[in-house]
Amino acid sequence: MPTPQRTSLAEIVGAGREVLETGGPDRVTMQAVAERVGVRAPSLYKRVQGRESLLTLIAAATLQELRERLAAQDSLAAMAHAYRAFAHERPEGFRLLSTRSASAEDLARASEPVLAAARAAVGDADALEAARFMTAWLTGFISMELAGAFRLGGDLDRAFAYGIDRVTAALAG
Repeated sequence: MPTPQRTSLAEIVGAGREVLETGGPDRVTMQAVAERVGVRAPSLYKRVQGRESLLTLIAAATLQELRERLAAQDSLAAMAHAYRAFAHERPEGFRLLSTRSASAEDLARASEPVLAAARAAVGDADALEAARFMTAWLTGFISMELAGAFRLGGDLDRAFAYGIDRVTAALAG
């Protein structure tokens, strides 16, 4: 396979995100990504140190996309719905964010919109706790939903809306 003169880091990360979504983190290999961008695997090492570095870059790009989506919302409830939609669109990326691949700095940047909305809802003193509470509830619900763990029937959209109503009411009270 001929090697193109240039393969950008953005192309490599984008290809890595595609591989992640089609096969999970175990499928993210330098070979699989190289095939996506049309180069030989050794060529990737000019831009990426290795697989773990690639997973960190994929996590960073995923967090940036999530941050942008959350920042476009005007309330914790709207952010909750955007977070769930993101998880359904990028389930493997969503799962990757809970692993060691996401750096503390990237996680902090991604949490800025949630912290700002939490500050608006509960004030400065309790903003961090409110953001953690909301994020933990959301992540738990969505993780169970994606895993197919809700097996008692019922409408999950309704259950999600019910939970968001209760969580936001608790934070406001």
